[in-house]
Amino acid sequence: MTRTDRFIRRLPAAVLALLSAGCSSYSEFSLPPPSGNTAVLSFTWKSISAPVLSSGAQGEWDSVDVLNPSVVKHGDLYYNLYSGFDGRTWHTGLATSSDGLGWTRQGRVLSPDTATWEGDYIAANGSALFSGEFLYWYQGGRLPSIGLARSKDARRWIKLPGPVLRPGPRGSWDERGVADPYVLRVRGVYYMYYLGQDRARRQRLGLARSEDGVRWQKFRTNPILELGAAGAFDENGLGEPAVWISLGRYWMLYTGRDRRENRRIGFAWSTDGVRWTRQAADSVFAGGQTWNSKVVCDPSVLAEGDAIRVWFGGGDVASPDQNLHGQIGLATLVPVDANLSE
Repeated sequence: MTRTDRFIRRLPAAVLALLSAGCSSYSEFSLPPPSGNTAVLSFTWKSISAPVLSSGAQGEWDSVDVLNPSVVKHGDLYYNLYSGFDGRTWHTGLATSSDGLGWTRQGRVLSPDTATWEGDYIAANGSALFSGEFLYWYQGGRLPSIGLARSKDARRWIKLPGPVLRPGPRGSWDERGVADPYVLRVRGVYYMYYLGQDRARRQRLGLARSEDGVRWQKFRTNPILELGAAGAFDENGLGEPAVWISLGRYWMLYTGRDRRENRRIGFAWSTDGVRWTRQAADSVFAGGQTWNSKVVCDPSVLAEGDAIRVWFGGGDVASPDQNLHGQIGLATLVPVDANLSE
């Protein structure tokens, strides 16, 4: 998450060492092979022109930016745990919908707790799942770590007392922060894709796995996706991955930052969830409207049969952190059959 940059640089070495202690264990693994037809090699992106969730009224907790949607379908409702910024602090709020298009705000549900490891910075930018209860992995702390909150109704939450994923040891690729969690459950195992930042402030993507969503093993040979080449849309940083399974492959959308801090969404695929193939440059998704002309980011994906929908953040200001005039949009991914496109 790019808005962590300016806080990470201020931390003294002693604090960095303390908060990096107790890092997760490491192992080699891959995700189970997905089944299904593998003829599809790409998707086209068709977005609705207007936002589906805009910033709140002046003075509200989400009045400046509305970003980072994480959408879960449970029963007949869609639940959107999204990040809101009031000009001072990031929080997590809830909106619900019967169709994923028209949303009703339910209010703020999580805020940073200054008496805990979170300090006064961010309890947001998370990833939600329903697995007997709502689970929400979120980012917190001035040296970013990832926490977990649980809820029966997505409104009243209980946070675990400490982070479940911390930065790595000195010299590691994620020494200066872990952020942007995106969690999926495959055959009873949780897999988390996340951003890691090193001391050179490079932001790349890594992977961890867990049996219970609390105790995590990081993939030993992280990162799994490196920066793009010079001049590419993702040459300055990667973040905000979203991974799903369909059509015989794992697919990933992720946010890429260029040198001017414009953000667009890149696309990759994998057969094992570990080794990823980027799609060609013409598969990069950029904003086509005034409200998302500079920033398209924060994808959240739901594959419902043949329908693959993506809620995403957008803004008209190229900035590495906030004040983007952020709003949330909706797009559909339409499969491109390789056999028909030849």
